Amino acid sequence: MSRAENTTDASQAPNHGQGPYVLSGPSVRPDPRKVPIRGDLAHIGLAGKYFVPHYAVPQPRTVMPGGAPLLAQPSEDAEELCILMEGDSFEVLDVTGKWAWGCLSLDGPVGYLRADRLETIE
Repeated sequence: MSRAENTTDASQAPNHGQGPYVLSGPSVRPDPRKVPIRGDLAHIGLAGKYFVPHYAVPQPRTVMPGGAPLLAQPSEDAEELCILMEGDSFEVLDVTGKWAWGCLSLDGPVGYLRADRLETIE
């Protein structure tokens, strides 16, 4: 058998065009304030629904006394999305410097908190 005869045509594969990541047109971008997904990372609960290079298992943390603002960007002057109350559980997906990115739940809201406003749930 020649090498050319041994090559499989992808269009003849059993799952051709039927998998979860079919290139069928422009992808719909979810609202980043409601769905825990960025270009580089997403909540593990979104695996199979959205394609990103990495998925993170959330690390639950508790909001410290005094609460904390949930911000749209990792910046003190970013838009405030809401205020998290003392004792709220926050699912941390990424920490960079002094900022934690995550969500209250898989359904949002999603944003950034100062990491020093969170404590580990024990």
